[in-house]
Amino acid sequence: MTLPADQPDVVIVGGGLAGLAAAAALGAAGFRVDLHERRPFLGGRASSWELPPAVSNGQMDGDLKVAATSIDNCQHVLLGCCTNLLDLYERLGVRHLISFHDAVPFVTPDGRVSTMQERGGPAPLHLLASLARFHPLSWRDRLAVMAGLAAVGFEPAMLGRLRLDSETMLAWLQRHLQTPRAIDYFWRPVLTSALNEDPERVSAWHGLQVFWLGFLANRAGHRVGLPAVPLGELYGAQIPGLRVHLRSAVRELRHEAGRVAGARLDDGRMAPARWLIVALPFEETARLLPGDYSAFSHSPIIGIHLWFDRPLFEAPFAALLGRTVQWAFRKLGDPGYVQCVVSAARELLPMPPDRIVETAVRELREFFPNTWAQLLRSSVIKEVRATYSAAAGMEARRPSPATPFANCFQAGDWTATGWPPTMEGAVRSGYAAAERLTQAAGHPQRFLLPELPAEGLSRWFPTARVY
Repeated sequence: MTLPADQPDVVIVGGGLAGLAAAAALGAAGFRVDLHERRPFLGGRASSWELPPAVSNGQMDGDLKVAATSIDNCQHVLLGCCTNLLDLYERLGVRHLISFHDAVPFVTPDGRVSTMQERGGPAPLHLLASLARFHPLSWRDRLAVMAGLAAVGFEPAMLGRLRLDSETMLAWLQRHLQTPRAIDYFWRPVLTSALNEDPERVSAWHGLQVFWLGFLANRAGHRVGLPAVPLGELYGAQIPGLRVHLRSAVRELRHEAGRVAGARLDDGRMAPARWLIVALPFEETARLLPGDYSAFSHSPIIGIHLWFDRPLFEAPFAALLGRTVQWAFRKLGDPGYVQCVVSAARELLPMPPDRIVETAVRELREFFPNTWAQLLRSSVIKEVRATYSAAAGMEARRPSPATPFANCFQAGDWTATGWPPTMEGAVRSGYAAAERLTQAAGHPQRFLLPELPAEGLSRWFPTARVY
């Protein structure tokens, strides 16, 4: 519905996925939106930029003739269960640039590969045949995993969100008699990459959510989506009613009588605001809005970009088990380029880039031993504040989109989205804040999409009524 011509303008602070989602939804609903982003690009922590030619660990390699390359700060993936993120890509006109893969290869350091993919049967049995052939696990380990997955179908409905959120995922796994090898070679790789946190810290509620939505509820949930272009190219669409202001930082919010009057920019100018959404990480939100953010902390991600003289492997990506590097991705159109990802990378943060590169190259040669590729170039990107830490006990502390000001709302993957800190969670937060704004403006709209429905036998599990 197009709103009246005198509809108040909206100012959005922050051009990450949360801010972009709110802008796309409100622009399509007829609002006039101004978005202010302090950096020279959109996308926030899911962004890309041009790497200078022949830069290797901060050193110029004079003998290399390599053109500047647009690289992502870290490889971002989505799953088939990310309904709202896919909706945002549809709004931006870039849904066709996401390629989905049904087969997920898991590689052990001896070079052996097991592929997790749907092999027929209704949910939640569609991955059972792959699990039965999962070579890193013994039959005892596999039976433990199957029993654990069955518990995922029941326990959220039995114990509830706050009870499970008070427990770490590792404690939950141990309580359900998971073997050490099942934890390290099945549960841990999925959890750490999906939640950017270790099982020793992360909430069991979110851990079970990952396996229910990604593995059990719907046959499309586990499909891995990869952008076919650098992340920055996903955000160039013209959104109706939206004006983007890059390199435009907001210094403070001016408020009076319980309402925000405007946002003061770094250059001293005032951006008048009848309605406002603050779509920033929690530490930046704390500068602008009152509230207690002391319980929140970060979890880091390290992206290791490597250019070899030949391809290392044929698959578009692979999960790497039992070592430091957790995932390796190939770049389309650049056969020798491999991007490695280490989530929850606290132990690597103090290491200099050359040692991180040395570790990654050594491990890749274990996983792909028949490759004699030579490293030409590298770059290490440390995202120290990649996501908030979805630690046990945090769910009750996540705030709603409401703020102390009647015309101001907040968004970010750290707010109460119902999801862990993911791109999907960020988009959900932007949509939720936009919904609250339209309600307050007297023109209520719905933007949030539901989860993929439970299908097949999964419809009869109690958990199907929870997530």
